[in-house]
Amino acid sequence: MARVVRIEPTSPYKIEPGTLPADKAVFICQCGLSQKMPFCDGRHKIARTEEPGKLYVYDKEATRVVETRPDAGTP
Repeated sequence: MARVVRIEPTSPYKIEPGTLPADKAVFICQCGLSQKMPFCDGRHKIARTEEPGKLYVYDKEATRVVETRPDAGTP
């Protein structure tokens, strides 16, 4: 499965040394749906029901699927 994600920032996200607690796990978003990039905000939960071979398009808030279509990039 794949999803279309609109990424608007044009520069890297800087994490200053010492700003993250060393005794706590930090989760980085891998689904592309987080509104708090680069950190996970739990929005990946909506993607758990995505089916392989389909392309998913989400609304601007990444709260619902607005379109699905065959994934042309599927091998």
